Amino acid sequence: MEKETEKSSRYNDLEQMDVRTLLENINREDKTVPEAVEASMDQIESLAEAIFHKMEAGGRLFYLGAGTSGRLGIVDASECPPTFGVPHDWVIGLI
Repeated sequence: MEKETEKSSRYNDLEQMDVRTLLENINREDKTVPEAVEASMDQIESLAEAIFHKMEAGGRLFYLGAGTSGRLGIVDASECPPTFGVPHDWVIGLI
């Protein structure tokens, strides 16, 4: 029986898929991202504007996460100074 915190997935058997099927499933899921972003555009815009105004007023952006999400936040935060020329203490990743 699954734990209550675990969700059922179409991909519970990844280790049993052949390489082609695995790649097709990854590609199928990747195609859902633009639709999800489009459906959430108003919320994304509101969040981006709120963050901009807070940072313009002297605030900082913190990425907080555990595991992969934390590592990705740290990578993104570390890329902000060289990519966007922002101060090193403006965007901070915490794992």
